[in-house]
Amino acid sequence: METPGTEKRFGNTRVKLELTDITTLSVDAIVNAANSSLLGGGGVDGAIHRAGGPTVLAECKRIVAEIGKLEPGRAVMTTGGNLPAGRVIHTVGPIWRGGRQGETETLAACYRESLALADREKLHSLAFPSISTGAYGYPVAQAAEVALGAVKDYLESERSGLQSILFALFSPADLEAYRQALQKL
Repeated sequence: METPGTEKRFGNTRVKLELTDITTLSVDAIVNAANSSLLGGGGVDGAIHRAGGPTVLAECKRIVAEIGKLEPGRAVMTTGGNLPAGRVIHTVGPIWRGGRQGETETLAACYRESLALADREKLHSLAFPSISTGAYGYPVAQAAEVALGAVKDYLESERSGLQSILFALFSPADLEAYRQALQKL
């Protein structure tokens, strides 16, 4: 049963919130809440690397060899490897340090950069996790407002070819925080 208030349309794009495992989604691309080394880690990052297999890791290593570590707020793309999603967009969120060290701007940049990369690649469907709210400690309610606000602003100001964006949320509490943030928009 679908939770009321978990879907809105911005421009031509449907944005939906769902309690689900991002590694199981058949979308054009999923977004990985990566660390700057792009070598995998815990949480969503580790799950995506495990499910994607060695091809994802090999492409990440190639990217790091070319550009160095990925800076927070930036995004790069690899194949999806063994994932149902065709591609993975890797972005590095901010570590929460109390909210006075540019965390909001960096987190918003993660979403904008990922969306712009998806549009450059002419993708139609994309799934995001809740970036920076795990090991990086960003408070979920605040992160939800930043994430959904950045997505809304992007979709209303750019000619996006994205038809659907899914926020794949890990827990009922995360889903509720995102649902409340979505209702404010």
